[in-house]
Amino acid sequence: MKLYFSTKNIPQLQHLPLTERLAAIQIAQSKLIGPEKLLLNILKMLVVIPIFVFIIQMATNWMAIVWALLVTLLYPLLVKPVQYGLCAKYIPKPQTQGD
Repeated sequence: MKLYFSTKNIPQLQHLPLTERLAAIQIAQSKLIGPEKLLLNILKMLVVIPIFVFIIQMATNWMAIVWALLVTLLYPLLVKPVQYGLCAKYIPKPQTQGD
């Protein structure tokens, strides 16, 4: 599985505008099989749960908010490339017109 940090990097979507790329990703995400969905959801939970832990710790440690913000920044850096990589194989290649 190749990781893509942007929808522009997915070869099948390079020629499309942003709204069409996002629609194609959404359609491809609906085609993910069970284990792929499970992997993606577990990865999301591994990023989101520490955020709430740090928020709870704010009652005793105000520096926890800094850590919560830093972990929040990890969400798009970790989850989106995996999501795009899993969805890329379900996006059809663009049709080329022959002579």
